[in-house]
Amino acid sequence: MGYVRIVNASSSDLATAADPGRIVLLTTSHRVAPGLLSWPAWQVLRSADAVLCADGAHPQLPYLREAGTVVKEASPTAQELMDACAGGRTVVVVATGEGEPALTDGLARLAGSGRFAMPALELLPASYDLPGARLLDLVQVMDRIRAECPWSSRQTHEGLAKYGIEEAYELVEAIEAGDREELREELGDVLLQVVFHSRIAEEHPDAPFSIDDVAGGIVAKLVHRHPHVFGEEEAETPEDVKEHWLRTKAEEKRRTSVTDGVPVGQPGLALAAKLASRARTAGLDVPLPRGEDIGYELLALAVRAEAAGVDPETALRAAARVYRDAIRQAEAAQDSTPE
Repeated sequence: MGYVRIVNASSSDLATAADPGRIVLLTTSHRVAPGLLSWPAWQVLRSADAVLCADGAHPQLPYLREAGTVVKEASPTAQELMDACAGGRTVVVVATGEGEPALTDGLARLAGSGRFAMPALELLPASYDLPGARLLDLVQVMDRIRAECPWSSRQTHEGLAKYGIEEAYELVEAIEAGDREELREELGDVLLQVVFHSRIAEEHPDAPFSIDDVAGGIVAKLVHRHPHVFGEEEAETPEDVKEHWLRTKAEEKRRTSVTDGVPVGQPGLALAAKLASRARTAGLDVPLPRGEDIGYELLALAVRAEAAGVDPETALRAAARVYRDAIRQAEAAQDSTPE
């Protein structure tokens, strides 16, 4: 990627002045290992007349010096930096984590005065965040909260369990409502639960694990259960994919029944549909149990919905929302009726 270039010149008189040089503001991402800089960054560092950095502890400095780049620890004013560029010289400023707001504001003031031939100012990102890089920030924030927050530092898996359920339901509600902003927020809340539990798990005295173990485990699982993507098997339809998934899952878990692993604590309609799905996928023709209780009627409805490709929980929630709106309309009509 190229430079973002801002050239300041306010009049034709400035064009005839001596070459004012250029300033390159070099920015880096703390989420990328120090020293992994772009080729344009290394080129400008090697050709610069001076390289400055206000932070003597900047993580990039040891790697720059190891590569033969002389870096001077300095925090020049805007005027001093302009003077250093005079005569067509190039000065690179390795920006600190906060950027260099005082310096750039000072240069903007000098440029606005119209009294100076300003050097070219180039913003050069030397390293870029990879996809998922902000997850590193989340882990670091969670580490600090766990250590310093009076509430978070006392939480346990058991104490947080109810929040995991609540956040999952709120995520489903955002999906069904079609609210994109709400969906983004609720996904973050669910992700927080994963990171929070993983951080707590690090402190277990006998069987600790970290967020990296959690991520590594799911990566291995996804690769193993997608042999048609990462292996030599083939899958042309969603049904083929599901067959691969269930087969490899059964091999991993060493399960003796297709019902193993179905959580009975989930909502009743979802439980019934999941059991019906397992039986149908396994090719089992199991008659539904008979009974007078309404539960058997609900079971039959859930099985019928699953066979038709309908999620009974989603269908019931949709109908319940319609019912909720009807109740609200009835309340509004009642409130508006004269006594």
